[in-house]
Amino acid sequence: MLKVLKFGGSSLADANQFKKVAEIIKSENSRRYIVASAPGKRNSSDTKVTDMLLTCFKLASEKNPIDDIFEKVTSRYNGIIADLGLDLNLEEDFAKIKFAILNHVGSDYVASRGEYLNSRILAAYLGFDFVDAADGVFFKDNGTFDAEKTNAALKDMLQYHEYAVIPGFYGSMPNGTIKTFSRGGSDITGSIVARAVEADLYENWTDTSGMLMADPRIVDDPKPIAEITYTELRELSYMGASVFHEDAISPVKKADIPINIRNTNRPDDKGTLIVPKSNVVSEHIITGVVGRKGFTAIFVEKDMMNSEVGFGRKVLEVIEKHGVCFEHLPSGIDTMSVVVSSKDIKEIKGNITAELVKAVDPDSITLFENLALVAVVGRGMIRTEGTAMRTFKALADAHVNVRMIDQGSSELNIIIGIEEKDYETAIKAIYAEFVKSNN
Repeated sequence: MLKVLKFGGSSLADANQFKKVAEIIKSENSRRYIVASAPGKRNSSDTKVTDMLLTCFKLASEKNPIDDIFEKVTSRYNGIIADLGLDLNLEEDFAKIKFAILNHVGSDYVASRGEYLNSRILAAYLGFDFVDAADGVFFKDNGTFDAEKTNAALKDMLQYHEYAVIPGFYGSMPNGTIKTFSRGGSDITGSIVARAVEADLYENWTDTSGMLMADPRIVDDPKPIAEITYTELRELSYMGASVFHEDAISPVKKADIPINIRNTNRPDDKGTLIVPKSNVVSEHIITGVVGRKGFTAIFVEKDMMNSEVGFGRKVLEVIEKHGVCFEHLPSGIDTMSVVVSSKDIKEIKGNITAELVKAVDPDSITLFENLALVAVVGRGMIRTEGTAMRTFKALADAHVNVRMIDQGSSELNIIIGIEEKDYETAIKAIYAEFVKSNN
């Protein structure tokens, strides 16, 4: 058995958390490769180290002093080192990072140093080798992740390290400069490492005991998800479930490596197991209900649209021309809706409308703004009669008006477009129908 473990920022926020992490790792010899995040918040009023580093970068770019903020960064790390009783001096690293900030080396480099420094400390505390992600995680010239080059390099490099700590969140460009993933990207690094070493299990340790069936900020005490498939997770992550970075699924999915989301503060909890396929029969039809606000539907109407060859392509070409991705594409015989992020078209919606008129000569174009999308997801929905009916009845009973419906042929999910003001009401109503009723 070989395991790769990733620990999030809350799991490595201070020396006490480091001790919990070390106890978890040392409890099994199979836990050999560790991916570390930068220190997160120690309490609700605290500031993440990465945010402090980026504040320093912003101050320096505006020619303002950074000494006070940067001293808080160094004190944070020195405090962890002292509390762990380590004989480790990071002053040379601090000096290099401060020099880089003052000389505007690049925001990605600065943002990545939180993981770099924390991994140095964790490796020293565990007695593991430190392996810099910049030496084995690679991006292409266009800034996209180079999966195959990375997999080959890490596979070759890590065979010489029986136990190692690797910083999450970043890698390097072909010219050697540092490039980061999006925030939360340490999940991705953990997944990449798991694939490279052909791990039997990827354990992702955070501050929650796995995934929940709904957002606990909306639904009181939502039930945990014991087991979920990659496909279900992808749907839930994309629509707002934030326990696991959606881009981290692909590397382990390629290698059929299960993921176990665990709680550093409650290590005996089993958490959520994410698997390629599942034969486990859930007591509920749905796996989860999630959603996001901030969408606009561009509603295009034209008589005999269905007989006009290339109509849909022309519409999407206008959207593509402005660098906007579409989220969903529900359509009828004479209607077509393109659902996009409101912030992506905020400054250009007039231009898009005008160009659509020119491109397809529609009978009408209407923009429905302030939309929220709610996704009802679950493998138990497949070929289960009455799922859609129960969903819409629950919304009707809660006086929620449905503006859009989109369901794929896989029957794994139903996407519902509603007004943003009804978002929380809709989540609560659907959860109550499928979970609280327990039938």
